Amino acid sequence: MSRLVVVGSVNIDATSYVDAFPQPGETIHSHGHRIALGGKGANQAIAAHLCSADVEFLARLGDDAAADVARAAFARFGLPAGAVATVPGTPTGVAQITVAASGENTIVVTAGANAAIGADLIAAEHERIAAADLVLTQGELPVPTIESLAAACRAAGTRFALNLAPPVGVAAAAVAIADPLVVNVHEARAVGIGAALSDEAPAEAWRDAAASVVGDLARSIVVTLGARGAVAADADGSWVVAAPEVEAVDTTGAGDAATGALAAMLAEGRSLPEAVRIAVAAGAIAVQSRGTVDSYAGRADVLALADRTELR
Repeated sequence: MSRLVVVGSVNIDATSYVDAFPQPGETIHSHGHRIALGGKGANQAIAAHLCSADVEFLARLGDDAAADVARAAFARFGLPAGAVATVPGTPTGVAQITVAASGENTIVVTAGANAAIGADLIAAEHERIAAADLVLTQGELPVPTIESLAAACRAAGTRFALNLAPPVGVAAAAVAIADPLVVNVHEARAVGIGAALSDEAPAEAWRDAAASVVGDLARSIVVTLGARGAVAADADGSWVVAAPEVEAVDTTGAGDAATGALAAMLAEGRSLPEAVRIAVAAGAIAVQSRGTVDSYAGRADVLALADRTELR
């Protein structure tokens, strides 16, 4: 088993399902509501765990009832939580999510205990970081923490993957260590990839935009394109991975399913294009049912769909 360290956020998702998003000042009724585990760190850790990576998850919870929801979910999925600690007097992170009939979503995140993950934690975990095959983090953590983690990975010679979502102002020197930097099209433009490209620009244009900044912006780059799949580039080449056609029910957490699977595959030594092909399959499965981690598939199902996913 590959050894993957995920340093990231834990939120409790409060999701409302609506026909269409409300306009400013408008009050509408939902036709469903769900409370479940979320947070990019937790989502990606579980997705990687389901893909058979040996995941060590470093995270922080509050001392409220929401923390019990999170720990119960970790136990249900079998995700080791020995490095998930409690911050006294602090609420657990929360995400308020609205999902429209189209499958699109809006999300408002309150950091809570996630903000307590600081550079001191990174310093204390240097041995765990050094022993990992890959370390993964996301933009939901404090910027100084992300930068400290990048520096720790560089010092230890450990591969560092950064999902810069949301696209917070991480120093260029830290982003440059990412191998890969994982972003969607909105995040890509925010960091200087494909600034002139629209969301609907051909996948080949996004591939070329990613390839043009490899080695300068980051060591390797993955740009996810939603229902169209993803593109990737590193020093050896650049690729387009087309997503299989599926009916999208809820896109919430699908990017995390893909990123977790990507990290798991890279940690076990697969090439970037092969890992992205598997990641796209994981995301395609996740959009077909409601919820975040409850929509994620296990390794066998992900690999089976990946065998039918086009790489060019």
